[in-house]
Amino acid sequence: MITLAFSKEKNVAEEVSVPLWKRYALSIPEAAKYFGVGEKRLYQIIAENEGADFILEIGSHIKIKRELFGRFLDRATCV
Repeated sequence: MITLAFSKEKNVAEEVSVPLWKRYALSIPEAAKYFGVGEKRLYQIIAENEGADFILEIGSHIKIKRELFGRFLDRATCV
């Protein structure tokens, strides 16, 4: 996720990167990297748990709610 910060002196937008551990939702590649689970397996988990609270759909994009998915993994015995 990239946020833009605007300088008062210049009308130039600077990219400010938010660390993965501070983000509310992660893309599939980000979630795979953060949780150590493959992208293919994440898509399978999403398909198996349709409508789960850790899934965030933004248009055609799927995001993983970081904290809720972490809780899901804590309860899981096998991934």
